[in-house]
Amino acid sequence: MNKPDGAAQDQSGGRLDGWLIIDKPLGRSSAQIVGRIKYLIKQVGSGLKVGHGGTLDPLATGVLPIAIGEATKTVAYVMDGSKAYRFTVKWGEARDTDDAEGEISETGENRPTGLEIEAVLGNFVGEISQMPPKYSAIKISGQRAYALARANKEVTLAPRQVEITRLTLLGHDLDTATFDVTCGKGTYIRSLARDLAVSLGTVGHVSDLRRTRVGPFEENAAISLDKVESLVHSARLAAHVLSVEAPLADIPALELNELDAKRLRFGQAIAVTGADVQTIRARSGERLVALARIETGKLRPLRVFNL
Repeated sequence: MNKPDGAAQDQSGGRLDGWLIIDKPLGRSSAQIVGRIKYLIKQVGSGLKVGHGGTLDPLATGVLPIAIGEATKTVAYVMDGSKAYRFTVKWGEARDTDDAEGEISETGENRPTGLEIEAVLGNFVGEISQMPPKYSAIKISGQRAYALARANKEVTLAPRQVEITRLTLLGHDLDTATFDVTCGKGTYIRSLARDLAVSLGTVGHVSDLRRTRVGPFEENAAISLDKVESLVHSARLAAHVLSVEAPLADIPALELNELDAKRLRFGQAIAVTGADVQTIRARSGERLVALARIETGKLRPLRVFNL
């Protein structure tokens, strides 16, 4: 049975449902990691779905939450959560991709001091307007922006509003500066680095990027893909799979008896008392039954879990 805040236990037949937090290595895409986990899970006799909670660029490392089985039904709650990154900006070189992968598009001689950097950070905290990189996965008339850019076609993007709750300078030297940032959904760190440089009278790009948190999933919970490879054929992998409920801790819980839980699992509404609420976790014993909504005295399932 799954624990709300702990590790998911191996289900009957070796089935695992929950979140596996991977420390994504440099040079591999999020899709490649998902594909590899899906292959490994299949090798131990499971046809469970596998997804991820937020894409990382190939040149980025760090926290990549992988949803297995019933946890794929909670991916949206992870995608919508805040994220934290540690990144380094290299001053004096703009790149067409806004990271180290691209071609140099502009150079600048100015190198900001620590005091100059600190003085502009406040301009990038709060709700800000940000232009996404042209090498991004945003769709333009059905095509990815990066595909158009690689084909040397015009890429016209609109600025978007994003939320940055914290931006801290960790250290700097003549040519680089390293920052910690906490931000909301849709924020591009490459755009932040580019715009920071421009505000300081120079140009720059992200030379190093590591995601340190996604929603409730911290860097210290992440394990390497190599470790997953070594554990997948043993029961020890279950100790690293977090509960399906791990990203749902902020959603109120309602305990049901077994009869009402069974009815909810079959999609039936059940009578309850209490004010209407947006979403609740319906539970029975130690099992998550459904995400549901209370409306006019009825509890109606939104998403049912087969745990």
